Amino acid sequence: MHVRISGSTLSAVKLDLLTIPTGYKANVMTWLSFVIRTGDWRKTPTVMTKSDVVLKWKGNSMNYFNSIKRVVLFSAAAALSTSAAYAETTVVVGYQQIVGPFLTAIANGKFDAAAKEAGYKIDWRQFASGGDISTALASGNVPVGVIGSTGIAAAATRGVDLQLFWILDNIGKSEALVAREGSGIEKPEDLKGKKIGVPFVSTSHFHLLVGMDDIWKINPRDAEILNMTPPQIVAAWQRGDIDAAYVWPPALSEILKSGKEIANSEEIGAKSVPTFDGLVVDKSFASENPKFMTAFTAVLKDAYADYKANGGQWTADSDQVKGMVKLIGGNAADIPGALALLSFPTVEEQASPSWLGGGKDSGALKSVTQSAKFLVDQKQLDKALDDYSGNVNGSFAEAAAK
Repeated sequence: MHVRISGSTLSAVKLDLLTIPTGYKANVMTWLSFVIRTGDWRKTPTVMTKSDVVLKWKGNSMNYFNSIKRVVLFSAAAALSTSAAYAETTVVVGYQQIVGPFLTAIANGKFDAAAKEAGYKIDWRQFASGGDISTALASGNVPVGVIGSTGIAAAATRGVDLQLFWILDNIGKSEALVAREGSGIEKPEDLKGKKIGVPFVSTSHFHLLVGMDDIWKINPRDAEILNMTPPQIVAAWQRGDIDAAYVWPPALSEILKSGKEIANSEEIGAKSVPTFDGLVVDKSFASENPKFMTAFTAVLKDAYADYKANGGQWTADSDQVKGMVKLIGGNAADIPGALALLSFPTVEEQASPSWLGGGKDSGALKSVTQSAKFLVDQKQLDKALDDYSGNVNGSFAEAAAK
């Protein structure tokens, strides 16, 4: 005999009475109704937080009903709106080692405070790359995360139902190709036969391939391109295992101490497609949680406005920079310089056709579309989608800009 109780919200609590003797069904339903109506579980042990409980029972006695009663209470109590422990819905948000106003608002608790007021709690998780966040989004474990424009194109093409809703930064000079001292690389054309570290399916990877294929006329197969996360790049660099790397701060700042920049994404973007980092959200989550999205975007608006007005004060000893270092590591002295390499669009700029606004004329949409086509040319994707407009959502930025 089995009893299954499922549901993670009050409205979703369900009791599935499977092969329960007829004489007990009415009692169980009466008890569940009483608990949901009154929230009275005072005679139960500590509340279990699982939303799904399966009780297996053999026998036919009053102990059977008592066991059912406990299972009902454990599951229902966790879901009742009267329980303070359930007052907030937890949302997992993934971030990367990318400096900027987004990180400061994580570090100073502004996101957490806004989410709590809206009835949510944020579980912040750092990921090594956008590819990892894309995988987590596809699995349904992470509804909000940071991915570069190339990663967005790849994920959307592979069927991840995501929407870009905020431009984290315009990459520009903040991603660069650096040659290690003693590598024999003085110019991009010297990359032939060399080992190059780069996070695959990232904006750095995209521009490395664009540079080699379209600008420097080097067959990427003539070099050994290795898939590495930023921390792995730093470690391999220090061991002398790689000759060059294409990456972003703080890893970029670290390898520049014993390397030479030979190209950057501003230069390559000017000759091809500019790249950006963005915040994406699972499409269903966004439509089902407008309060969270509105609160989250409002914090972004304020954080980016603060940087525009006071970015010059974000020095190595400032709370903003200290907060970033606490989250992602690195040297505080390197952060202001890394910030200067990026541009951070204000909410008004976010909502404009230059970025998220403008529908089919959206600048972000054009970048994602062109990135996807290039990935197909490079055989990173089999086929691009006909239309990526469903993967760009400017409505939250537009509402925040009003």
